[in-house]
Amino acid sequence: MKLRLLLRCGVLVLAAVISYSGYQLWSINQEYAREAEMHSRLLQYRPQPQTVHVTSASHTPPLEFAELPEQPAGPAVNQSFINLQAMYPDVVGWLTIPNTQIDYPFAQSHDNDFYLRRDLDQNAAQAGTIFMDYRNSSSFSDFNTVIFGHNMKNGSMFGTLKDFNDQTFFDNNRTGIIFLADETYEIEFMAFSVIKPDDPVIYNPNIVSEADKLNFLEYVRNTARYYKAIGATATDRIVTLSTCSYEFNDARMVLIGKLIN
Repeated sequence: MKLRLLLRCGVLVLAAVISYSGYQLWSINQEYAREAEMHSRLLQYRPQPQTVHVTSASHTPPLEFAELPEQPAGPAVNQSFINLQAMYPDVVGWLTIPNTQIDYPFAQSHDNDFYLRRDLDQNAAQAGTIFMDYRNSSSFSDFNTVIFGHNMKNGSMFGTLKDFNDQTFFDNNRTGIIFLADETYEIEFMAFSVIKPDDPVIYNPNIVSEADKLNFLEYVRNTARYYKAIGATATDRIVTLSTCSYEFNDARMVLIGKLIN
């Protein structure tokens, strides 16, 4: 009798576990589907690389744009992105990294929590929104601009940033693109690192003095897992892309590069 009761309880517990696991899997898939639908809607506003304006005859265009004819000097107006900003005023830029799934707008709010678990419609979303550190200038005038995104297991958001944790991929994928309303920049990557979430150097958006800028660049070189010398100086503007890593408890991985106008 006791054995039968134990078996019955065991069956009920197992059924509850299976049901809960099934619900969790369904919930995760629903989140992925919602993120994919949102991303699909946003992609219609993706700026196009041909809006880049070459500003001088001596300037060498980025590799992605090398086939484009020279255009008159002036701002690169990304009209589709301006249309997106009209719908979502918190959006400040669009980030694209070739050979990855990273092709998203990014926002900025009053703190670094708001978009952590919200989409651009401000609905609850586990994938959140890619966002710029609230302490940074949205014009990328700071020395170190930090952009955060979730490391989603299906590769969405910053899920494919981990592809750079491979020497060959890091060496062969040298650039990304940032589109603003009236500017288009190339990011030339120089370092990939795995760091702690409270790293006081990498996550400092308020680096002002020349000495601190040089210290930052030296720190990046010394702590990088993969590094390439690209001639970054204290006069450059740096972009730090950050997401979670699972190498150790609460780890972060960062991809760092300099802006080229």
